Amino acid sequence: MAIFFGTTIASTIYFYRRDPGLIERRMQTQEKEPTQKLIMGVVKLVFLVSMMLPGLDYRFGWSHHARGPMPLWLTIVSQAMVLAGYLVILWVMKTNSFASSIVEVSADQRVISSGPYAIVRHPMYLGGVVLLFFTPLALGSYWALPGFLLIILLIVFRLLNEEKVLSNQLPGYAEYCQQTRYRLIPGIW
Repeated sequence: MAIFFGTTIASTIYFYRRDPGLIERRMQTQEKEPTQKLIMGVVKLVFLVSMMLPGLDYRFGWSHHARGPMPLWLTIVSQAMVLAGYLVILWVMKTNSFASSIVEVSADQRVISSGPYAIVRHPMYLGGVVLLFFTPLALGSYWALPGFLLIILLIVFRLLNEEKVLSNQLPGYAEYCQQTRYRLIPGIW
């Protein structure tokens, strides 16, 4: 919880002072694309349930009874990876002032191809995937892992639909896709 609240509060203060337009775009949560509305509706429901599972798991000892206590080293490594995921997301937000919470193209938006965007086309999703994969382990719950893996799969569907929108609406995006080959995982996909 300290990692989540600490990074969220610090980054909000930082970007509020340096890029208030980014904060304004990040505060918008109503998707305009029908496919994105559906995907994000399911993501929010699965996320809510998945975030409740570690608490229930701890209360009833499901992971402890199934496999014994989670090793301390795994919890610590997972917490470090959650922090790493947040740091990637913050790097993306610092690099791309257009990093909105919803899939949309602004009138003055341009393709960003520097920083993390030179490595993969969707670095914010990469940070999010790392964060989501390690969150249940950082919270000591094996039982919450399937829900978070489902969210990661939904992010892949979101990413694929977002690429269609960007290719159709953002000038230069198709050329950027040829320049930066990998969507989410460097060297793989």
